[in-house]
Amino acid sequence: MGKRPRHHDKEIEEAIAYAESKGWRLEKASGHAWGVLLCPYNDGLCRNGIFCRNSVWSTPKSSHNHARDIRKVVDGCTAAKIKEAENKE
Repeated sequence: MGKRPRHHDKEIEEAIAYAESKGWRLEKASGHAWGVLLCPYNDGLCRNGIFCRNSVWSTPKSSHNHARDIRKVVDGCTAAKIKEAENKE
């Protein structure tokens, strides 16, 4: 397995690394997005699968806001919260 390409923007790269630390994986995108982050759970019940994938843009209008939004999606994963609560019991 090869090393993934790094995003040219430092803040976005840090957000991608944060997502990967939570189990998300990055896939190369075809189209307008630079890549796509995929949830490790990919649970259909988890917000109807809406947040199970998140596009990573190459040149967003605001890199800071885009990086913040990536972290929000990762932290908002309901499947991860359920798994975490089960592990605490």
